[in-house]
Amino acid sequence: MALDITGKILQIMPTTTGTSKAGKDWVKQEFVIETQETYPKKVCISVMGEKTQELKKYVPGNEVKVSLNLESREYNGKWYTNVNAWRIESASGAPASAAPQEDPFHPDNEPSFTADSSSDDLPF
Repeated sequence: MALDITGKILQIMPTTTGTSKAGKDWVKQEFVIETQETYPKKVCISVMGEKTQELKKYVPGNEVKVSLNLESREYNGKWYTNVNAWRIESASGAPASAAPQEDPFHPDNEPSFTADSSSDDLPF
């Protein structure tokens, strides 16, 4: 099952590494995004292998579109579901930015108002 989900990255967890039964090394990293719906949902998504390097392009606050697969498996009578990403891209289509977005409400970004009455057509 392949799905796309768009949202803002809330958190990126540290990488986890290990060795499989076959003796191959693996690396996994998880991140949490929040969807932009009427009722936002938080989703924890995993990336494996070289996709962990792709995730390093993003920081919390970035808007991303994630293509993912859902997979469930049974173990000892319990079911476990994995949400695995196979593509991560910027939601705006622009290249990923490691710098946080500019805050429009920061005091340095306030508009300046002048007392030039020659162009002022307000009655007060």
